[in-house]
Amino acid sequence: AWKTYVGRPDTDAMRCNAMRILGDAFRLSQQPEEALPVLEAHLALERRYWSHDENVVLTAQTNLANCLEDLGRHDEALVLKREVYARR
Repeated sequence: AWKTYVGRPDTDAMRCNAMRILGDAFRLSQQPEEALPVLEAHLALERRYWSHDENVVLTAQTNLANCLEDLGRHDEALVLKREVYARR
């Protein structure tokens, strides 16, 4: 499914959703190393093009924090989660 959307522009919502789904699939398949760059790119796109939708950005940030926790990077995850909690 990812190949269907990869050629679309960064501003395409379906491409952004496909990135989120791919990152989540990697993470849920116990592959956080593969999920990390996808979730980082997804968060960057959400912040850049959909910053007006705070809930979407915060969800992407939470997903990235969860992945960092899976990788044992607890300090980085905590920083992201504190930002999320402060904005909700």
